[in-house]
Amino acid sequence: MKIAITGKGGVGKTTLSGLLSRLYASEGRTVLAVDADPDANLASALGISPEDASRALPLAEQADLIEERTGARPGTPGGMFRINPKVDDIPEAYSIQHEGVRLLVVGKSKEAASGCYCPENVLLRRLVSHLILTRDEVVILDMEAGIEHLTRGTAGSVDAFIVVVEPGQRSMQTARQIESLAHGLGVKEVFVVGNKLKRDTDRDFIRNHLEGMTFLGFMSYTEEVVQADIEAASPFDESPAAVEEAKKIKGALDQLLKQ
Repeated sequence: MKIAITGKGGVGKTTLSGLLSRLYASEGRTVLAVDADPDANLASALGISPEDASRALPLAEQADLIEERTGARPGTPGGMFRINPKVDDIPEAYSIQHEGVRLLVVGKSKEAASGCYCPENVLLRRLVSHLILTRDEVVILDMEAGIEHLTRGTAGSVDAFIVVVEPGQRSMQTARQIESLAHGLGVKEVFVVGNKLKRDTDRDFIRNHLEGMTFLGFMSYTEEVVQADIEAASPFDESPAAVEEAKKIKGALDQLLKQ
Protein backbone atom coordinates (compact mmCIF):
# COMPACT_ATOMS: atom_id res chain seq x y z
CA MET A 1 0.00 0.00 0.00
CA LYS A 2 1.34 3.41 -1.01
CA ILE A 3 -0.22 6.51 0.57
CA ALA A 4 0.67 10.14 -0.19
CA ILE A 5 -0.57 12.76 2.29
CA THR A 6 -0.48 16.47 1.53
CA GLY A 7 -2.16 19.78 2.34
CA LYS A 8 -1.52 23.41 3.19
CA GLY A 9 1.13 24.03 5.84
CA GLY A 10 -0.19 23.70 9.38
CA VAL A 11 -3.33 21.69 8.62
CA GLY A 12 -2.07 18.57 10.38
CA LYS A 13 -0.95 16.34 7.52
CA THR A 14 2.15 15.29 9.47
CA THR A 15 -0.03 14.40 12.46
CA LEU A 16 -2.16 12.16 10.25
CA SER A 17 0.93 10.66 8.60
CA GLY A 18 2.33 9.76 12.00
CA LEU A 19 -0.93 8.30 13.27
CA LEU A 20 -1.51 6.14 10.20
CA SER A 21 2.10 4.94 10.23
CA ARG A 22 1.85 3.86 13.85
CA LEU A 23 -1.58 2.27 13.31
CA TYR A 24 -0.40 0.13 10.40
CA ALA A 25 2.73 -0.83 12.35
CA SER A 26 0.58 -1.83 15.35
CA GLU A 27 -1.08 -4.40 13.07
CA GLY A 28 2.28 -5.98 12.38
CA ARG A 29 2.65 -4.36 8.96
CA THR A 30 6.09 -3.25 7.79
CA VAL A 31 5.88 0.52 7.42
CA LEU A 32 8.21 2.99 5.73
CA ALA A 33 7.32 6.59 6.61
CA VAL A 34 8.85 9.12 4.23
CA ASP A 35 9.25 12.76 5.26
CA ALA A 36 9.15 14.54 1.91
CA ASP A 37 8.26 17.94 3.36
CA PRO A 38 11.10 20.52 3.57
CA ASP A 39 9.75 21.46 7.01
CA ALA A 40 10.67 18.01 8.26
CA ASN A 41 8.96 17.11 11.53
CA LEU A 42 7.51 13.65 10.92
CA ALA A 43 10.01 12.19 13.38
CA SER A 44 8.36 13.82 16.39
CA ALA A 45 4.89 12.84 15.11
CA LEU A 46 6.10 9.24 15.16
CA GLY A 47 7.41 9.61 18.70
CA ILE A 48 11.11 9.63 17.78
CA SER A 49 13.29 11.63 20.18
CA PRO A 50 15.22 14.63 18.84
CA GLU A 51 18.49 12.78 19.53
CA ASP A 52 17.46 9.76 17.49
CA ALA A 53 15.83 11.92 14.80
CA SER A 54 19.16 13.64 14.18
CA ARG A 55 20.46 10.34 12.78
CA ALA A 56 17.93 10.46 9.91
CA LEU A 57 19.94 12.64 7.53
CA PRO A 58 17.98 14.57 4.85
CA LEU A 59 18.99 12.97 1.57
CA ALA A 60 18.81 16.22 -0.39
CA GLU A 61 21.70 17.53 1.74
CA GLN A 62 23.99 14.52 1.26
CA ALA A 63 26.30 15.94 -1.39
CA ASP A 64 28.69 12.98 -1.33
CA LEU A 65 25.88 10.47 -1.83
CA ILE A 66 24.36 12.51 -4.65
CA GLU A 67 27.71 12.80 -6.41
CA GLU A 68 28.42 9.09 -5.95
CA ARG A 69 25.06 8.04 -7.41
CA THR A 70 24.60 10.63 -10.17
CA GLY A 71 28.19 11.48 -11.06
CA ALA A 72 27.68 15.19 -10.41
CA ARG A 73 28.21 17.39 -7.37
CA PRO A 74 25.16 19.40 -6.25
CA GLY A 75 25.54 23.06 -7.10
CA THR A 76 28.04 22.38 -9.88
CA PRO A 77 26.88 24.24 -12.99
CA GLY A 78 26.54 22.40 -16.30
CA GLY A 79 27.99 18.96 -16.92
CA MET A 80 26.40 15.57 -17.37
CA PHE A 81 25.00 13.18 -14.76
CA ARG A 82 23.18 9.87 -14.53
CA ILE A 83 19.38 10.20 -14.71
CA ASN A 84 18.73 6.66 -13.43
CA PRO A 85 20.90 6.41 -10.30
CA LYS A 86 20.96 3.41 -7.97
CA VAL A 87 18.61 4.01 -5.02
CA ASP A 88 17.38 0.60 -3.83
CA ASP A 89 19.80 0.46 -0.89
CA ILE A 90 19.07 3.99 0.37
CA PRO A 91 15.97 3.28 2.54
CA GLU A 92 17.81 0.80 4.75
CA ALA A 93 21.08 2.74 4.85
CA TYR A 94 19.63 6.18 5.67
CA SER A 95 16.51 5.45 7.73
CA ILE A 96 15.95 4.98 11.44
CA GLN A 97 13.42 2.69 13.09
CA HIS A 98 10.91 3.30 15.88
CA GLU A 99 7.96 1.19 17.08
CA GLY A 100 7.85 -0.80 13.87
CA VAL A 101 8.09 2.25 11.61
CA ARG A 102 11.15 3.01 9.51
CA LEU A 103 11.60 6.77 8.90
CA LEU A 104 13.35 8.15 5.84
CA VAL A 105 13.88 11.91 5.49
CA VAL A 106 13.98 12.97 1.84
CA GLY A 107 14.22 16.75 2.13
CA LYS A 108 14.21 19.14 -0.80
CA SER A 109 16.84 20.26 -3.25
CA LYS A 110 17.47 24.01 -3.17
CA GLU A 111 16.47 24.34 -6.81
CA ALA A 112 13.52 21.96 -6.77
CA ALA A 113 10.90 24.69 -6.49
CA SER A 114 11.84 25.85 -9.98
CA GLY A 115 11.62 22.30 -11.33
CA CYS A 116 15.34 22.18 -11.96
CA TYR A 117 16.95 19.29 -13.77
CA CYS A 118 19.72 18.96 -11.21
CA PRO A 119 21.46 15.90 -9.68
CA GLU A 120 19.81 16.13 -6.27
CA ASN A 121 16.32 16.49 -7.74
CA VAL A 122 16.90 13.55 -10.09
CA LEU A 123 18.02 11.38 -7.16
CA LEU A 124 15.02 12.33 -5.01
CA ARG A 125 12.50 11.71 -7.79
CA ARG A 126 14.14 8.40 -8.65
CA LEU A 127 14.01 7.39 -4.97
CA VAL A 128 10.31 8.25 -4.61
CA SER A 129 9.56 6.31 -7.79
CA HIS A 130 11.41 3.31 -6.36
CA LEU A 131 9.49 3.54 -3.07
CA ILE A 132 6.12 3.64 -4.81
CA LEU A 133 6.72 1.21 -7.66
CA THR A 134 8.92 -1.51 -6.19
CA ARG A 135 8.80 -1.58 -2.38
CA ASP A 136 6.44 -4.18 -0.91
CA GLU A 137 5.72 -2.59 2.49
CA VAL A 138 3.25 0.12 3.50
CA VAL A 139 4.80 3.39 2.31
CA ILE A 140 3.39 6.65 3.71
CA LEU A 141 4.72 9.86 2.18
CA ASP A 142 4.29 13.09 4.14
CA MET A 143 4.35 15.52 1.21
CA GLU A 144 4.34 19.27 0.84
CA ALA A 145 1.47 20.93 -1.03
CA GLY A 146 3.52 21.18 -4.22
CA ILE A 147 3.76 17.34 -4.56
CA GLU A 148 6.87 18.00 -6.64
CA HIS A 149 8.58 14.69 -5.80
CA LEU A 150 5.86 12.85 -7.72
CA THR A 151 5.95 12.36 -11.48
CA ARG A 152 3.31 11.18 -13.92
CA GLY A 153 4.76 7.68 -13.77
CA THR A 154 4.58 7.41 -9.99
CA ALA A 155 1.53 9.48 -9.01
CA GLY A 156 -0.81 7.15 -10.87
CA SER A 157 0.58 4.21 -8.90
CA VAL A 158 -0.17 5.73 -5.49
CA ASP A 159 -2.99 3.73 -3.86
CA ALA A 160 -4.34 6.66 -1.86
CA PHE A 161 -3.74 10.37 -2.34
CA ILE A 162 -5.01 12.20 0.75
CA VAL A 163 -5.31 15.95 1.19
CA VAL A 164 -5.74 17.17 4.77
CA VAL A 165 -7.76 20.35 5.25
CA GLU A 166 -8.87 22.60 8.09
CA PRO A 167 -11.87 24.96 8.20
CA GLY A 168 -10.80 28.04 6.25
CA GLN A 169 -10.89 29.47 2.76
CA ARG A 170 -7.13 29.18 2.14
CA SER A 171 -7.16 25.51 3.02
CA MET A 172 -10.08 24.93 0.64
CA GLN A 173 -8.26 26.73 -2.17
CA THR A 174 -5.11 24.70 -1.58
CA ALA A 175 -7.13 21.47 -1.60
CA ARG A 176 -8.62 22.28 -5.00
CA GLN A 177 -5.19 23.22 -6.36
CA ILE A 178 -3.74 19.94 -5.11
CA GLU A 179 -6.67 18.04 -6.61
CA SER A 180 -5.96 19.64 -10.00
CA LEU A 181 -2.22 18.92 -9.77
CA ALA A 182 -2.85 15.31 -8.75
CA HIS A 183 -5.34 14.64 -11.53
CA GLY A 184 -2.89 16.19 -13.98
CA LEU A 185 -0.32 13.60 -12.90
CA GLY A 186 -2.72 10.71 -13.34
CA VAL A 187 -4.17 10.32 -9.84
CA LYS A 188 -7.68 8.95 -10.24
CA GLU A 189 -9.16 10.12 -6.95
CA VAL A 190 -8.12 12.50 -4.19
CA PHE A 191 -9.40 11.65 -0.71
CA VAL A 192 -10.05 14.29 1.95
CA VAL A 193 -9.57 14.32 5.71
CA GLY A 194 -10.98 17.29 7.61
CA ASN A 195 -8.88 18.24 10.65
CA LYS A 196 -8.97 20.67 13.59
CA LEU A 197 -12.76 20.71 13.84
CA LYS A 198 -14.04 22.73 16.82
CA ARG A 199 -17.77 22.88 16.05
CA ASP A 200 -20.37 20.99 14.03
CA THR A 201 -20.54 23.76 11.43
CA ASP A 202 -16.87 23.15 10.56
CA ARG A 203 -17.78 19.77 9.08
CA ASP A 204 -20.50 21.32 6.92
CA PHE A 205 -18.18 24.12 5.80
CA ILE A 206 -15.57 21.67 4.53
CA ARG A 207 -18.07 19.35 2.85
CA ASN A 208 -19.81 22.24 1.07
CA HIS A 209 -16.57 23.69 -0.27
CA LEU A 210 -15.13 20.35 -1.39
CA GLU A 211 -18.28 18.87 -2.85
CA GLY A 212 -17.56 16.00 -5.21
CA MET A 213 -14.44 14.82 -3.37
CA THR A 214 -14.38 11.60 -1.33
CA PHE A 215 -14.12 12.09 2.43
CA LEU A 216 -12.35 9.55 4.62
CA GLY A 217 -13.35 11.24 7.87
CA PHE A 218 -12.76 14.08 10.27
CA MET A 219 -10.54 14.78 13.25
CA SER A 220 -11.27 17.15 16.11
CA TYR A 221 -9.10 19.91 17.50
CA THR A 222 -7.76 18.56 20.81
CA GLU A 223 -5.46 20.03 23.41
CA GLU A 224 -3.74 16.65 23.69
CA VAL A 225 -2.50 16.89 20.11
CA VAL A 226 -1.39 20.49 20.64
CA GLN A 227 0.49 19.51 23.79
CA ALA A 228 2.09 16.54 22.02
CA ASP A 229 3.41 18.95 19.39
CA ILE A 230 4.81 21.27 22.08
CA GLU A 231 6.57 18.34 23.74
CA ALA A 232 7.76 16.82 20.41
CA ALA A 233 5.78 13.70 21.29
CA SER A 234 3.58 11.48 19.15
CA PRO A 235 -0.20 12.01 19.19
CA PHE A 236 -0.38 8.22 18.94
CA ASP A 237 1.14 8.00 22.42
CA GLU A 238 -0.48 11.09 23.93
CA SER A 239 -4.01 11.38 22.53
CA PRO A 240 -6.36 8.36 22.71
CA ALA A 241 -9.11 10.47 21.13
CA ALA A 242 -6.95 11.26 18.08
CA VAL A 243 -6.01 7.59 17.75
CA GLU A 244 -9.69 6.56 17.72
CA GLU A 245 -10.53 9.12 15.05
CA ALA A 246 -7.51 8.03 13.00
CA LYS A 247 -8.64 4.41 13.28
CA LYS A 248 -11.97 5.34 11.68
CA ILE A 249 -10.16 7.15 8.86
CA LYS A 250 -7.87 4.17 8.33
CA GLY A 251 -10.88 1.84 8.32
CA ALA A 252 -12.61 3.93 5.67
CA LEU A 253 -9.42 4.00 3.58
CA ASP A 254 -8.88 0.25 3.86
CA GLN A 255 -12.49 -0.39 2.84
CA LEU A 256 -12.30 1.94 -0.18
CA LEU A 257 -9.06 0.36 -1.40
CA LYS A 258 -10.64 -3.10 -1.30
CA GLN A 259 -13.35 -2.06 -3.74
